[in-house]
Amino acid sequence: MTTFTPPIPQALKPRGLLRRLGCTASLLVALLPLPGCGSLPTDVARPESHALAQPQGTPLGALADARRPASARAEQDGDSGFALIGSPNEAYSSRLALTERAARTLDIQYYAIHADASTRELLTAVRAAAARGVRVRILLDDFNSTGRNALVMAMAFLPNVEMRMFNPLPGGRGAGALRALGSLGDFKRIQHRMHNKLYIADNAWGITGGRNLGDSYFGTADGSNFVDMDVLAVGPVVRAMSLSFDNYWNNPLAYPVQSLITPDELRALYHSTAPARPAASATAGAQTAGAAGAETASAPSANGHHGPEAAASAPSDAVGPPLLPPAMDLDTLQLTWAPALLLVDKPSKLVPELNDEHTDDTVVDGMLALMQSARRDALIVSPYFVPGPEMMKVFAAMRARGVRVRVLTNSLASNDAPLAHVGYARYRKDLIRLGVELYEMRALQGAKLDRTVFGSGAGGSKASLHSKIFIIDGRVISIGSMNLDLRSKLQNTEVALVVRSVALSREATAKIDDTLDDSAWKMELTAEDQLRWRAPPDAPFEDARSEPDASLGLRMVLQLLGPLAPDEML
Repeated sequence: MTTFTPPIPQALKPRGLLRRLGCTASLLVALLPLPGCGSLPTDVARPESHALAQPQGTPLGALADARRPASARAEQDGDSGFALIGSPNEAYSSRLALTERAARTLDIQYYAIHADASTRELLTAVRAAAARGVRVRILLDDFNSTGRNALVMAMAFLPNVEMRMFNPLPGGRGAGALRALGSLGDFKRIQHRMHNKLYIADNAWGITGGRNLGDSYFGTADGSNFVDMDVLAVGPVVRAMSLSFDNYWNNPLAYPVQSLITPDELRALYHSTAPARPAASATAGAQTAGAAGAETASAPSANGHHGPEAAASAPSDAVGPPLLPPAMDLDTLQLTWAPALLLVDKPSKLVPELNDEHTDDTVVDGMLALMQSARRDALIVSPYFVPGPEMMKVFAAMRARGVRVRVLTNSLASNDAPLAHVGYARYRKDLIRLGVELYEMRALQGAKLDRTVFGSGAGGSKASLHSKIFIIDGRVISIGSMNLDLRSKLQNTEVALVVRSVALSREATAKIDDTLDDSAWKMELTAEDQLRWRAPPDAPFEDARSEPDASLGLRMVLQLLGPLAPDEML
């Protein structure tokens, strides 16, 4: 793990191939060690580039200086400014604001960019920034870049835009499952994914947290939407975010899009994945070569990412734009100034032969060390929560010295990765016996979504917890991309922003407490040592003695597949 510490006072997975393919994939790995169906290019040119050295010379840099309070300027030159981004509307509007106000550079790093309507709108703004001379660098993990999501790669063929795919899979991009199956000969490498999330403008303002880019993260998906939290940062810690981006961008695992796919291949993929529509003219057909870029550019992959300059034109089958908010007003946004540091896994963590699985130098280990520093209480939000034996020892030690530990995670019904729930379920009773206060979020339905405690504005039919938050003693808060599970520790690279701020900790705690009081079950053990889901007082839902709101199929997954899947693969 690399700790990027700005000049502050001393005071201070896919969810993975197994989750995508289910246990069938693990059996295939064991029984049919298939050779890969392709190979990655060699002798790839990767010109080095770096973040803007002097952000103070940009309007966003000047705004950052202007927003710094006099007390911070005089006494705490290392402090950075922060704002919690809780609602889906804020998640979209904050990124749009950075995009529209960037003057020199935009650096965008994600695990997934979905090819959907909200991303089309956001990437339209990114294309406009490039058109006015902003240098755009997009770094995307390659696991989800199949089907229409792969069309986001058309951005790479626009002027002033560079795009690289991290730790790519060889082979075609037509179908994700087939592509993954074709890479089983290299199973260990492709299990390691870049899960980092950064959105940085002019090396002056940046966003990190749990969200990828897509409808389900911006509250506009028809089905399940994610309840999440990001943090917007301004000041010295943004330089640390940019340094992290540069380390990944210039790494040998980052392949320029042009080395992986051609405009003609993107054009063919666009036509093969486009919804049925009336026949288009030859001219319109030619323009759709990169039309996907407009649609995918607006539709990056969620959890992910056609041609040349034509990618800037909207596809003929594009749906109407979703109801999305305007850009956030950065001039009046309330900021909390505090010391902070950024924890980032090294890119080499994704190279199996260089990655020592017994290392204690990962972002998750940093979170465990932070937890062990607690004197009074620790509040943990982790959507995928698979502690494993070593983490259980940490919880036991914390409880032995009287630290209150509360954990909020998904219920089986709200979890978008049921296999992750399989691993978590093994530890529920032991956690409760230790005295850990364990809560499971309800799969909120319909209108109830606007009461989710991490912010209003989520649409769709169901909410799934996706936030990754640690709050220690009400004074230190961490928000990042990591889950408290062995996949985040051993398989993925992660990033976390740690801020020492009572004000931010209190604000986030209030939001989480609202969820615990209104929308979550507290787990208990009965006198017969059986699990009970206890509903909050006056809640519009009841206690339960089995996985509430979960279908028979989901419960069967838990019962039948639980013994087969190892913790580190979940």
